[in-house]
Amino acid sequence: MPGRPIIVMKFGGTSVATPESRSAIVRRVTEALEVGTAPVVVVSAMGRRGAPYATDTLLALVDGLPSDERESDLLGATGETIAAVTVAHELRASGIDASAFTGAEAGIGTDGMYGAATITDVYPQPLLSAIDAGIVPVVAGFQGMAPDGTLTTLGRGGSDTTACALGVALHAEAVDIYTDVDGVMSADPRACDSAAVLRVIRADELFQMARHGSRVVHTPAAELALGSGLALRVRNTFSDTPGTLVADIAAYQPKAMATAVSHASAIARIRVTLPAPEGSSGHMAAQARVYRAMADAGVSLDMFTPADESLVFTIAESDLAETRAVLAGLSMTFEVLEGLAKITLVGAGMHGVPGVMARVATCLAEAGVNVLQTADSHTTISVLVEGGFVRTGVQALHSAFALGEAPESAS
Repeated sequence: MPGRPIIVMKFGGTSVATPESRSAIVRRVTEALEVGTAPVVVVSAMGRRGAPYATDTLLALVDGLPSDERESDLLGATGETIAAVTVAHELRASGIDASAFTGAEAGIGTDGMYGAATITDVYPQPLLSAIDAGIVPVVAGFQGMAPDGTLTTLGRGGSDTTACALGVALHAEAVDIYTDVDGVMSADPRACDSAAVLRVIRADELFQMARHGSRVVHTPAAELALGSGLALRVRNTFSDTPGTLVADIAAYQPKAMATAVSHASAIARIRVTLPAPEGSSGHMAAQARVYRAMADAGVSLDMFTPADESLVFTIAESDLAETRAVLAGLSMTFEVLEGLAKITLVGAGMHGVPGVMARVATCLAEAGVNVLQTADSHTTISVLVEGGFVRTGVQALHSAFALGEAPESAS
């Protein structure tokens, strides 16, 4: 391993979009070198939809044409490759020896699933060799190599996962996720005017936020941070604010009951009428058939509530056509309610505390938000509501639990 501590620095699309924003990357890398660390840079594609090299812009080139998953991944990963080469050039122009790497060249192996691949292996020797030679690696995020040698992408936001996977494999001192906001916020500021930056959040809380709709960090990246004890920070490329520290759950206990509110829109609720059983186990067998058929179709179920004669669950509306086809193929009667949203209160501090659900129900009732369904875990309480009540519900919970009012610092 190199003598210098390694820092993985991931920069999002807005950070690599323009010469002016890329100059901020150069400054960040220069700072890392000046304090004696060895930076490994991971980049997303340049800009957002409409920018010439953004992922959505590239994929739009073949919209409406016969699709091919392998070629779509090949095209979609082009933006990150362009960004890696461009940033490496700009670092060299500033006097920093740098070299661009594709995901495959950086040693990232995947399970081969096009469009949503999982990283299975990281062989870090190419990056370690570059670091030993005094070179700053600039890695194209969002991509890796399948067992058959083809290129696969990791799903939207996958550059975060690239950075965290490299951080684990390289035994990095920290992974810094640079974006255009000041850190992880207590709620989506588009849904809550009083949302505030969290100075510290537990890894399990970040994972739950990502899983329940927050887009600050890619869900598999948050899962990696949770499972590995990786030191993770979310920071703003363009300001010197401290950002958010993601704390090890074994070392940090939050002082507040709840930490944040996440939400996800475009959700549909499905109510399936189960066939009449020929004995007490009949309904369970019917439920199992639904679960298996949905899994085989690649449809993720959430907030599922089994009963003797029915099974209720939610799905993303994007999976609605596939869900209808699966249930029709099972010859099952079902009802669909669309246009819903899920609001989730997240907080490791509420585990085992009585009265939290009562407080949630009371504040939503007082705000006029009708709750259609609930689900909970040790660190979350989720409510299903009509889509038009997202903003009202998020703000009600944020206020009732005084979220973001007293930013904490890790100690």
